[in-house]
Amino acid sequence: MSLPAVSPIALSATVTVPATTANLGPGFDCLGAALALHNRFEFSRLPGGTETVIAATGLEADRVQTDASNLAYQAFLRVYQQLQQTPPAIRLSIHLGVPLARGLGSSATAIVGGLVGANALAGQPLSTQEIADLAIEMEGHPDNVVPALIGGCRLAAANGADWTICDIPWHDTVTPVIAIPDFELSTAKARQVLPPDYSRADAIFNVAHLGLLLRGLQTGHSDWLRSALQDRIHQPYRQALIPGYAAVESAAVAAGGYGLVISGAGPTLLTLTHPNQAIAVEQAMATAWKERGITVKTHILPIDTQGTTIQVIPA
Repeated sequence: MSLPAVSPIALSATVTVPATTANLGPGFDCLGAALALHNRFEFSRLPGGTETVIAATGLEADRVQTDASNLAYQAFLRVYQQLQQTPPAIRLSIHLGVPLARGLGSSATAIVGGLVGANALAGQPLSTQEIADLAIEMEGHPDNVVPALIGGCRLAAANGADWTICDIPWHDTVTPVIAIPDFELSTAKARQVLPPDYSRADAIFNVAHLGLLLRGLQTGHSDWLRSALQDRIHQPYRQALIPGYAAVESAAVAAGGYGLVISGAGPTLLTLTHPNQAIAVEQAMATAWKERGITVKTHILPIDTQGTTIQVIPA
């Protein structure tokens, strides 16, 4: 995403934000990719003296907070706080296509959607980098919010108080396949099981495999990707929180997947494969979970290279 220069204050803005998959195995808290599954946030100014109205439709809409605690609205307010301006009363309409608490960056879509929507209504005073910094501040780490904002696969590295963001080339023969179970796993719970410290051997293992993953994504080299998706920082500890993990992994690999990773904090599971194998892998992952009595939705999702898009009606 590249925001335009400062423009007239908007009457309304429709912001579409992609889902994301974070970590991709060894890229814990620093690597993520945008996927072609979206949430939409519509911001419209209301006349002075009226109260802000928030409504949600779509997937699991009844679970979305529609008061001032709504995350997209909190992000909206954060921009006006940054600008030291009074926020206008708005109507915020949210349409959900990304499932909640499944490891696909639903909170990141809300944060990015709110920040970008507020920036549009204010006349685009903040740059893309400034919005990214606010999004990372609110989310706590960059792996979901950065690709949600600017699309593609992105690596983010802290540089003091600043962030260096690098685009990661993604070969067109590398296809993500995801399986979303009908149970949730909170990010907080997924973080609680992680150890406070790691061995030097585990750190070296992950550095090597992250480097291999980046080359595998760039080239589509299947043998590199089969090795690269391994991790010793978070997945060995989180697997026990996801019933049927081993069965889904075995089924995915047998059908042509390069391995299995936990998408974000989970419980969604993701594999990478060649496009010719994607349907077989998708079916195998679904069957493995269904045989254990777990309802699952599967998708073959291309990488979203656009990131957040916005349509604005000037005031």
